[in-house]
Amino acid sequence: MATQQDKPFRILGLQQIAIGGPDKHKLRTLWVDTLGLTVIGNFVSERENVDEDICALGEGVHKVEVDLMQPIDPDKKPAVHATPLNHVGLWVDDLPKAVEWMNANGVRLAPGGIRPGAAGYDICFIHPKGNEQFPIGGEGVLIELVQAPPEVIAALGGGRQG
Repeated sequence: MATQQDKPFRILGLQQIAIGGPDKHKLRTLWVDTLGLTVIGNFVSERENVDEDICALGEGVHKVEVDLMQPIDPDKKPAVHATPLNHVGLWVDDLPKAVEWMNANGVRLAPGGIRPGAAGYDICFIHPKGNEQFPIGGEGVLIELVQAPPEVIAALGGGRQG
């Protein structure tokens, strides 16, 4: 098993959780109206079949997004509402190096590669399930890797240790 010193990247902390449901207004009743999170944005993508409200928990580099997602068309894929905990997002200090290392070490990444995410950071996903070629997956959980901006890297200890 590889140690942290063997990896050219570091996972720094939780960036987001994404919760799906058939009606994001019901999700807002809990997360915004009851628990007090603040809606900071909205993201709609026909290609990703999602209409999501981006909410914030905490502030600054310690802010965690809680994305409340509903499908644009409940009969199309991806079915963002089919799994209530849709995915977990993790800050990573060097996304390209992480992807390169994971590809070389049997981690199955979801199709789409590195691309801009809803919050404006580059992202990619670890597939929920491994396969023969890439046996390491999320064990049923979709995991989003999010390129951390410099201020998050500095605050959450992304400095390399030699």
